[in-house]
Amino acid sequence: MTTVRERRAKDGLEILLCDLDAFYASVEQRDHPEYRGKPVIVGGSPTGRGVVSTCSYEARQFGVHSAMPSAKAKQLCPGAIFLPGDMARYRRVSEQVFAIYERFTPDIEIVSIDEAYLALPAGKGLAAAAEIHRTVWEELNLSLTIGVSANKLLAKIASELAKPDRVGALWPEEVEALLWPLSLEMLPGLGPASVQKLNRIGITTIGHLAAAPFDLLQKYFGKSALTLQRSARGIDERPLEPFREAKSISEEKTFSMDLADEEALRAVLMAQAESLGYRLRSGGLRARTVSLKLRYADFRTITRDRTLPAPTDRDLELYQTAIELFTIHKGRPPWRLVGLRVSGLVSGQQISIFDSLPAEKKEMELEQVCDRLQDKYGGAVVYRARRLLKPPPEID
Repeated sequence: MTTVRERRAKDGLEILLCDLDAFYASVEQRDHPEYRGKPVIVGGSPTGRGVVSTCSYEARQFGVHSAMPSAKAKQLCPGAIFLPGDMARYRRVSEQVFAIYERFTPDIEIVSIDEAYLALPAGKGLAAAAEIHRTVWEELNLSLTIGVSANKLLAKIASELAKPDRVGALWPEEVEALLWPLSLEMLPGLGPASVQKLNRIGITTIGHLAAAPFDLLQKYFGKSALTLQRSARGIDERPLEPFREAKSISEEKTFSMDLADEEALRAVLMAQAESLGYRLRSGGLRARTVSLKLRYADFRTITRDRTLPAPTDRDLELYQTAIELFTIHKGRPPWRLVGLRVSGLVSGQQISIFDSLPAEKKEMELEQVCDRLQDKYGGAVVYRARRLLKPPPEID
């Protein structure tokens, strides 16, 4: 009698989620022996408004985590070593890691600089994961966690359960026994606000969510209810999406508490426009269309587009277009999510700085300085004043 796993191996794929552990901090500890075994925090200065980009596991023992204000991280871990980071070096190391992945499969979906999904023939995943794990350590001296399963969702959860520096698996037939007893926080994509909402209606585990009456979930989560419950049951039909030329670039933020402060939301839009402008310029791209996405407190979501007279990669032009769309379509606050997307991408740089008007030239010079700083430090270092007016609530 064949097992479920043997039947699955006859056709189909297995998915690996490869996640480099505390990547930036691990690179620093690898390259600087004096940092090994010590709490290392990569990010902004604790004397300013900086935030933690990532931190070593030694720092995490003190309660430090990504996106925490650096000043708070300093209070929790006074003996931590704070480093500004070296994004160019991290990118080079990331390329070396991804080159190892390519020895095992061409089917790779890049999630971020330190995370990727790999697809292998069913039945080959665990053996390949063990070999990848060994190779990354032996050749690059970096720790890597790999989750293996039949779909991306379960591979991600398997990776979280295996952290740090191990290989783990979570198969669909194990969902009831291994996944359902876990707290809701273990379900990818479920933020603190949603967890609190589920807790208020008596749902505290993934198993509770999987068994909840669908009409109850629909009452509180609308169209998201089906995806939410399918995820709790380990169902994920998303295909692997290997790298291909981007058709659009987007930024989104979901607030932990609904946001009614319009000035704070405008500051978020400024940050998103600057990030999109940087990403466009880094890729030698310009965008023809700007899209604004708003989600309200009742989970109603709208998207509104505007096509520009000419393609652009300018931060202020993206921001001004976003504000025009927001002014027309903002509706009644509060807002739960705001997002900005650029599409209709074309290759080629914007007009030369030497051919620009004085105001345009000044703006382009500022962007070039900000881009160089971001390349060096791996995050925005210089901010426009609007971004510092009223910081929004923390993100889910």
